[in-house]
Amino acid sequence: MPSMRSLENCVAAQVAEFQPRYIRVMELQWLMSTTGKSEYQDALVQETKQLRERLSQPERLNELTTLLQRDTDAQDAWVLRQAILLRNEFAANQADPALLNQISDLEAHVQQTFANFRATVDGTPMLDNDLKAILHHSDDVTLRHKAWQASKQIGMQVSATVRQLARLRNQIAQQAGFANYYVMRLELDELSEREVFDLFESLDSAIAPAWQHYKHSLDAQLAQRFKIDLGDLQPWHYGDPFFQEPQPSSINLDGYFADKDLVKLTRDYFEQIGFEIDDILQRSDLFEREGKEQHAFCANIDHAGDIRVLCNNRPGVYWMTTMLHEFGHAVYDKYADARLPYLLRGPAHVLTTEAIAIMSGDLTQSAAWLARYAGVPQAEAAQLESALADEQRHSRMLFARWVSVMSQFERALYQDPEQDLNTLWWDLVERYQNIRRPAHLSGHEWASKIHIACFPAYYHNYLLGAMISAQLHAHMLEHIAGGSPETLVSDTRVGQFMTERLFRPGGERDWRGWLLHATGKPLSAEAYGRMLTHSLR
Repeated sequence: MPSMRSLENCVAAQVAEFQPRYIRVMELQWLMSTTGKSEYQDALVQETKQLRERLSQPERLNELTTLLQRDTDAQDAWVLRQAILLRNEFAANQADPALLNQISDLEAHVQQTFANFRATVDGTPMLDNDLKAILHHSDDVTLRHKAWQASKQIGMQVSATVRQLARLRNQIAQQAGFANYYVMRLELDELSEREVFDLFESLDSAIAPAWQHYKHSLDAQLAQRFKIDLGDLQPWHYGDPFFQEPQPSSINLDGYFADKDLVKLTRDYFEQIGFEIDDILQRSDLFEREGKEQHAFCANIDHAGDIRVLCNNRPGVYWMTTMLHEFGHAVYDKYADARLPYLLRGPAHVLTTEAIAIMSGDLTQSAAWLARYAGVPQAEAAQLESALADEQRHSRMLFARWVSVMSQFERALYQDPEQDLNTLWWDLVERYQNIRRPAHLSGHEWASKIHIACFPAYYHNYLLGAMISAQLHAHMLEHIAGGSPETLVSDTRVGQFMTERLFRPGGERDWRGWLLHATGKPLSAEAYGRMLTHSLR
């Protein structure tokens, strides 16, 4: 490999080699997720191994590092940004290829296990949607207990593999000169451990009184509903397997979507503010099917227009929210400037795309959105407005505490994978969610959360994205919509702002520069905290 070529030529050569490989990995990931077939898993494993082997070659990293130091002042901004992203990708894979291959095998195995797993209640297989429906609606405490336990069954199957993956990922990080994998991933994602957890602690301090008020009120309601003492509340009395989502709304938002076409509502909203999504809908896979992954995601296959969404829709607010969330990702991907080079033709960072997705998903809590798109009568929507605002605050507050559980857990997992992880898990659940650990645990509950196994060192991005979302929402409401919630959900000026200031720049700036460009302010917990503490009802 020539050592004196320009940084621009080096970047162009690397992208030309890696672009088709990234596309092939994305295609295989989609096929495996939508079918569960082992043939796609096997192909994905082999393709991932070959990709990682090339990413691990030290001469690639050394050349880029040298050229960046030599040519930084003379280069086009797009070339520099691509070079930095490539350098970080190479740095994350500087390890023995045999170790990388072992990790690829284990990751593929655990991902397929999650995709194909079906929990059982009294011997009957159940989908995740079925378990959530029981925890949302059933007053049968015995059935709720069984459903909650069933939601954790996957943990027993994957916990040993996930712990081994943590050990192996740490080996990669340590070979690259980092303390552990969690620290490495944050730094190479242009974050820092201190920055992330300082922001989280700032938010936690700001919302602590509101959280205690909400949690006490919620527990009193649940104790009354199930006719038990407060001290007898268990995790299965809450409306979600992880207590990451609020209780089913007393407003019964599900009722507004019981007979609605969620695909049509999604199309109607995005078209109203200026985004065409029919092409994405045609490529997507949106309904339950045997063998299909039960979660949801958006896949930007080629950064050239092939964007797809996977959902498992059922009537109700959960999947309406999910559709809006995932198509928030999708329009961001679609409306990046097509003139940008491949590596920059997408979001500035996972934080920025999560922010757009969260802001989109939150619309199901907006009285203005419900009135315009879900057909809620204006007078009824006006009556709902205050209660919906409280519901949204509670949801965001609960989510912030849940992300603290996940982030603190992963941070500690990679600091010491050999510790008692279930004790660690329940210590954090008790501390941040104020839920007592039950008796007779399997010891593997921590491993039942798919992100720990398949999307490591990622979960903090959801809360950081929510903070960015709140900052964007406040800016757009004031400066684009003139303070009108109705304008915010219906005016093409909103879509124009999002296109010009948020989507079209793609990845030409880092996430900090992107946020300053969009709002004129750096990230803080202020806007999100203000949303959560505006009312203590």
